[in-house]
Amino acid sequence: MTSPEDLSGQPAPLYEARKGVYPKAVNGPFRRFKWAIMAVTLAIYYGTPWIRWDRGPYAPDQAVLVDLANRRFYMFQIEIWPHEFYYVAGLLIMAGIGLFLVTSAVGRAWCGYACPQTVWTDLFQHVDRLVDGDRNAQVRLANGPWTPEKIMKRGAKYLIYLAIAFWTGGAWIMYFADAPTLTRDFWTGQAALVAYGTVAVLTATTFVLGGFMREQVCIYMCPWPRIQTAMMDEKSLLVTYKDWRGEPRGSVKKGQAHPGAIGDCIDCNQCVAVCPTGIDIREGPQIGCITCALCIDACDGVMEQVGRSRGLIDYCTLDDVATEKAGGTGQTIRKTLTRPRTLIYLGVWTAIGAAMLFSLGQRTRLDLAVQHERSPLYVQLSDGQIRNNYTLKLRNMETRPRRVAVSMSGLPGAALWTDAGSRENAGQRVEMALPADSVTSVKLFIAAPGAGPARQDFTISTRGLDGDPRGDSDIIQFDRPEAGQ
Repeated sequence: MTSPEDLSGQPAPLYEARKGVYPKAVNGPFRRFKWAIMAVTLAIYYGTPWIRWDRGPYAPDQAVLVDLANRRFYMFQIEIWPHEFYYVAGLLIMAGIGLFLVTSAVGRAWCGYACPQTVWTDLFQHVDRLVDGDRNAQVRLANGPWTPEKIMKRGAKYLIYLAIAFWTGGAWIMYFADAPTLTRDFWTGQAALVAYGTVAVLTATTFVLGGFMREQVCIYMCPWPRIQTAMMDEKSLLVTYKDWRGEPRGSVKKGQAHPGAIGDCIDCNQCVAVCPTGIDIREGPQIGCITCALCIDACDGVMEQVGRSRGLIDYCTLDDVATEKAGGTGQTIRKTLTRPRTLIYLGVWTAIGAAMLFSLGQRTRLDLAVQHERSPLYVQLSDGQIRNNYTLKLRNMETRPRRVAVSMSGLPGAALWTDAGSRENAGQRVEMALPADSVTSVKLFIAAPGAGPARQDFTISTRGLDGDPRGDSDIIQFDRPEAGQ
């Protein structure tokens, strides 16, 4: 089998060489909105671990904390235990449906504004402009020889890259431990090795993906653009070049010399120069378009300068483009955003969120689990009664100690006691103290009359004695010898 060859007779390369992308600075409403989103997302990422939240003396005071050591997840007032992982699953489902909702409403706006790869790439591109200058200066520097000036600029730029990447990795580990304590331990060499390893890996990946690969991550590595493409149709909002208005292209002078024969596009390539992925939006919808709309800002600025109507490149649907081409008027943004599919996504997303909030509000913070000990299955006491042994696990999910009562029902004539008591003071219930935010394991003994069914179901319940009577219960089994044994 021979490899494919190009016209020169040389084997064709397996991969296309990367073409450098040097986006030009642009000003406009979408660029300002992109600035705002970048500022907010970076502030949330870097600042959240430092927010304090008072949960009392028995719980950490970090607002958002993934406490792997104690198997807890804290988010402000919400505390998630391992057995409540379904809340995390619900948040992930909401995130997925939220992406579907955003895609249905405004196309790939997530990719263009809030995706971490986009945010950090945008940040690194601003570093490029700060050190190397705008697009033309960057191109000249990249194509020029390695002079002392170029070496100095490259070194300064890469050091800034490295500082951003390092702080990105450092901020990530602070979500898994108390931020001030971990910071002190990290710089004094007392942090765990996994902390240093995690920061090293995240520093390297941020440095490479944000500093050098950039648009290649969006076009080749990320699966989401392909998923989004399958979800979009002719009624989806996207950044679109109105070729019916812009073609054929020609300069301003050519348009003045041939009125009506030249379109509005003056072929200035400003839409290409500002694109962070280096595509030409005039070639139609393509996977490299992240819908950041910077090309709209650039084109509107040019149209305003040459005295032509804005909107040659615009946020609209393909159906609206066809309607406008035929001389009609496209739908309003409100009608486009409220189409049935978008409303269904919104309804499902809202329903899941409301169900989770209701569940959070109704959940009890006292949990009970009972396990029947099987060796031995039962013990016959000297007075003829039968004793069963159980392991009782009481989970206090409050950030304060609690006093609770454990009682039983449905087993006539029975009495219970724990390994901290004795049969002499056994009764229908026992009281005990539970430490804050902990699971307490207790040996529970129940003695009942020997006469009765071989297997009898009954209920063990627990409730708080501190003003909050809500609790939990479990139906378990009491075993006796079979008749005749």
